[in-house]
Amino acid sequence: MRQRGDERGWALLDALLEDETGPGLAELAGAVLGLPERGRYAVAVIPAPVRIAGNRPGHADGMRILWRPRPDREIAVVALGDADPAAVAALLSDGGPGPGGVSPVVGGLSALGTARRLADAALLTCGPAGEAVVCLDGRVPAALVAGQPALAAYLATDVFGPLLARDPADRALLVSTLDAWLECGGSAGRTAVRLCCHRNTVLNRLRRLEELTSRSLSRPRELVELMLALDAVRLVPGTSSSLSGD
Repeated sequence: MRQRGDERGWALLDALLEDETGPGLAELAGAVLGLPERGRYAVAVIPAPVRIAGNRPGHADGMRILWRPRPDREIAVVALGDADPAAVAALLSDGGPGPGGVSPVVGGLSALGTARRLADAALLTCGPAGEAVVCLDGRVPAALVAGQPALAAYLATDVFGPLLARDPADRALLVSTLDAWLECGGSAGRTAVRLCCHRNTVLNRLRRLEELTSRSLSRPRELVELMLALDAVRLVPGTSSSLSGD
């Protein structure tokens, strides 16, 4: 009887993760699994080949974690308590290498399907060679880009296409300088320190990039295009090779 009860609870949890709805479904799942229907929850998604059973914690730092295996991934439903998604990412990172994605906080069991989709979106921002377990917070633009690969590839070509006529080393240098400048909050001085060059060198590279792409870093809409195109280069397979010269 206990085994049948457990199987029923897992089936109800799986239904919530797949966005199935029905009167009292979340309430029933909570009762069977011993979880509050309303509360602070997050979902984490880890590609299955990355983890082994021994790295599946059930409780940690006031959190309760329920693992649901899939053929290609592991899904963790986390009753957060007072913790936040960053604590989930840190815990899973301690258990081994990524990649992995963690959703924002949702307000109850009925929102687990939404949380699972948001965790999938966070996972996409890790890119083809990602090794980190990341939260979606702060990565929404990159998730939008990675979730539309055809559109992202078009954007990267539209923005950076003129660079293809340049020497491979030169175009890679310009794109990496833009990346560093954005990471440094638009500070040419900090970018120069990071790249071990003079501040004027950074400004000259950025000026050349503006000329080649016909986009200005001082115009917000055009800056957004450049930022999203850079995310496309990082995240969409095959997009970066033409720009890096590989």
